[in-house]
Amino acid sequence: MSEKEDISAEAENITSHFREESNLQLVEEPGFIKETSNLLKEVSEEEPSDQIYKTDPRNDTLGIHDSTSTSSSGSKSKRNEEEKKTLQISETITRYDSSQSITETLSVNEMTAESEISADFPSHESLGKISAQLTEENQKGVDLESDNFTVNLKGKGLQEFPKDILKIKYVKYLYLDKNQIKSFEGAESCDLKGLEILSLQDNELSTFPSEIQLLHNLKILNVSHNQISHIPKEISQLKNIRQLFLSNNYIENFPSGIESLRNLEILSLAKNKLRHIPNTLCTLKNLGILNLEYNQLTIFPKVLCFLPKLISLNLTGNLISSLPKEIRELKNLEKLLMDHNKLTFLPVEIFRLLKMQELQLTDNKLEMISHKIENFKELRILILDKNLLKEIPEKISHCLMLECLSLSDNKLTELPKNIHKLKSLRKLHVNRNNIVRIPEDIAYLNNMFSLEFSGNIITDVPIEIKNCRKITKVKLSYNKIIYFPVGLCALDSLHYLNINGNYISEVPVDISFSKQLLHLEFNENKLLIFSEHLCSLIKLRYLDLGKNQIRKIPACISNMASLHVLILCCNKFETFPIDVCTLANLQVLDFSENQIKKIPSEICNLKGIQKLNISDNQFIYFPIELCQLQSLEELKISQINGTKLTRLPEELFNMTQLKRLDISNNAIREIPRNIGELKSLVSLNAYNNQISYLPPSFLSLNHLQQLNLSGNNLTALPSGIYNLFSLKDINFDDNPLLRPPMEICKGKQLYTIGCYLQKADERDEKILEKIFKIVANNITETNFQFLCQKLNLAISETNVSTKSTVSLSERVLQALDRWKMESNNLSLTSAALRDQLTRALTMIGAYEIMDKITALKLFTCAIKF
Repeated sequence: MSEKEDISAEAENITSHFREESNLQLVEEPGFIKETSNLLKEVSEEEPSDQIYKTDPRNDTLGIHDSTSTSSSGSKSKRNEEEKKTLQISETITRYDSSQSITETLSVNEMTAESEISADFPSHESLGKISAQLTEENQKGVDLESDNFTVNLKGKGLQEFPKDILKIKYVKYLYLDKNQIKSFEGAESCDLKGLEILSLQDNELSTFPSEIQLLHNLKILNVSHNQISHIPKEISQLKNIRQLFLSNNYIENFPSGIESLRNLEILSLAKNKLRHIPNTLCTLKNLGILNLEYNQLTIFPKVLCFLPKLISLNLTGNLISSLPKEIRELKNLEKLLMDHNKLTFLPVEIFRLLKMQELQLTDNKLEMISHKIENFKELRILILDKNLLKEIPEKISHCLMLECLSLSDNKLTELPKNIHKLKSLRKLHVNRNNIVRIPEDIAYLNNMFSLEFSGNIITDVPIEIKNCRKITKVKLSYNKIIYFPVGLCALDSLHYLNINGNYISEVPVDISFSKQLLHLEFNENKLLIFSEHLCSLIKLRYLDLGKNQIRKIPACISNMASLHVLILCCNKFETFPIDVCTLANLQVLDFSENQIKKIPSEICNLKGIQKLNISDNQFIYFPIELCQLQSLEELKISQINGTKLTRLPEELFNMTQLKRLDISNNAIREIPRNIGELKSLVSLNAYNNQISYLPPSFLSLNHLQQLNLSGNNLTALPSGIYNLFSLKDINFDDNPLLRPPMEICKGKQLYTIGCYLQKADERDEKILEKIFKIVANNITETNFQFLCQKLNLAISETNVSTKSTVSLSERVLQALDRWKMESNNLSLTSAALRDQLTRALTMIGAYEIMDKITALKLFTCAIKF
């Protein structure tokens, strides 16, 4: 993958692996990540039994997972005691991408299976038959004798609130996510009052259901991903609410009733249209997690600084340019996410937040970081990508707990000299800066598992890197490295190496020791040969040697039996290396932009090949050998710079698994008649050819979703193209289209094209009928005989015998109708029949009839439809 990839794609990668690795060590390092319930407990004087489950406000998906029951029986008093316990779920999910956080730790603690049961009903229609289906539902985990249980109706296609389900005794936890519910119409308030958890995420609610205010026992409410624009003040009636999720709606004004929800611990209003946060929010003394990401806030709301129990604050994706000094009051804040804002500096007061564990400030305008960062003794994650930083203070070395440090896309020329003191560091990403060298002291970072220095001006990698024995991933692409860093070959855990875009001309024998390597990118270097040393990497699954100067492949490539992806594009191959055909597990092969003229028949040995790119080579004919690849799903043979193909073989359509076909930039004149046999085809790129006609079988491509036929010689589209219901992405630009005209096709809307063609068919049918009448009323007996000959229309004996009793005009109409019926069996359109008939009339010299037909054409052309 090129280092010119989008920043957000890299950001997502930074801590997804970081947290996966972190979580594996939670047993050994129990203090590394605290569960949200424990975090809230530390800043709360409430009893643990008062806590409700904690979810990260950036993940509105709620889930209930059954706990394992230790016994299916027990004393009634014990059961009652368990049923009185408050549902406790602790969930901390943090995800790092360009807009979200990074930690993913999920812990669920719930009541025993005796007091919590889940029901997953098969359909809305069956809801009224629950009692009758008691035995069947019991087998699925529904116990109507239990006092507490969960009902899960996610994604059941419900269009109205399932009021019948609430007739079940003691429904407390109701999940209705991913349906099309618009209101609570028909629900009785008495049936709703027992609910403690209600999730209506991803429905079609346009207003906040007034019935919700009656749910006095409700503790968790999720109405995210709807179309709600206003929250009524009656929400203040939900006195017991602990978690409220209102994300992804159209809310412009902060809900006025929320400040009365004194027990609220988690609040998410992410991805709305808020411009202002009222000062009354400070009444939420128990609020621990607040998510206001992707709104339209231009000022950091000072009121947030007076939320004494706040531990997590997400203001990502707003327009905030500065932080207030009052931020120092957030003594318990552990996580601050402010990516994608307009911050130019950080006030020193922020460094008084001594409990800070995670700070994300990607895509701001920061020019410096204060040396006071040394106060962040508990800091684990620091993300400062895409700012204007020229240096990092030396005192960052005091952040001894730091595990993830990302400084990509800044203006750094060097790292802090004492960075080696960060013994806990496991991810160091400094991509796209102006770093000249990697310090030798990096050897002391022996907990490092991911190291990225792509897009700098590094010329070599210190041999001391071999001491970082835990490294699993290294990215050094697009630097100025001349010699392969042999220190990397001593890393027993290294499984991913990207060294694209350097100046390496030789692969050392030391790489033979990297037998654990799974992924190697060596694209765009100066390699002249495919080194035999690479063939020792028997576990390698992905190998990219594109954009080098390789001409041959050694026979020992057959040792690389694990290889799934092989990229050899933009090299100097003149013949297809037969030894590649020994790679039985190969799934992706790219030989584009070489000088290959022929494909060997041995390619049929690639039984598992799924994607093949042989574009821009020197094939004189389409390589028919490819048609043996029954497993192939994607074929690219675009010839921008290679020899142009003029035809496709009929055998191409033996590849019945083919889903994507790219034959663009050739000189192909026609699509084979049997293209309809490619039943799996989803995408067809055939732009910049000389195609003038689409065969009837084209209309059998029922799974086709994307079609690009721009830059061809098409004058008409087949009428039935609008029946290709899966087709969404179309392009017919730069064709001499008359039916439909280009102005109809420019919008690239199949519906518009289909409507035109339907009307055109009806119009052409009527015109053809009128032409038939003109011919019948004006043709002579002699010309009729000649016309039948030209149209290959035999005159039946019946017609001869009835010649004296049936008029000429009637006989002509009967003959033309019979000709039309026979032609329709050949899938000829009315327009094609009209053209064929007029040619025949011209050939027999029926000029008077032709004059009348020409006049009819001129008249119909003047009428738009």
